[in-house]
Amino acid sequence: MGSWDSGPFDNDTAADWCGDLDDADAPERPALVREALSRVAGEEGYLDADIACEAIAAAAIVAAQLPAGQPITSPYAPDFLRDGGQLDLPDDVAALAVKALDRVMAKDSEWHDLWQDAAAGNINPAFDAVHSLRRTLTT
Repeated sequence: MGSWDSGPFDNDTAADWCGDLDDADAPERPALVREALSRVAGEEGYLDADIACEAIAAAAIVAAQLPAGQPITSPYAPDFLRDGGQLDLPDDVAALAVKALDRVMAKDSEWHDLWQDAAAGNINPAFDAVHSLRRTLTT
């Protein structure tokens, strides 16, 4: 996982997934978000960091669509969302995003292991970003 920062879009995998979402036809986009979240939420084995990165980006997109959500400003996020676009997502997607984030933060997650190893003492900006997304999704 090539990361340059700790935000949900700040790694190669998430940026590539966001590019694919941007390139998809508008009616296909909600299904792509759901798919990224479902793959992680349903994973029972050791969770691969790449699919975790996609799910975190998808969860950030879901959170941004909520009334308490922060607008998406990352240059690595889908262009249509940075330009003020919206996704019409079913109500159940927020709960799926929470489940996916909980799975990402589980001990048998490569993403968790990589960021745990990279943490400087008690400060872990990647974990903080995931916790913040989760709070937004449950508000």
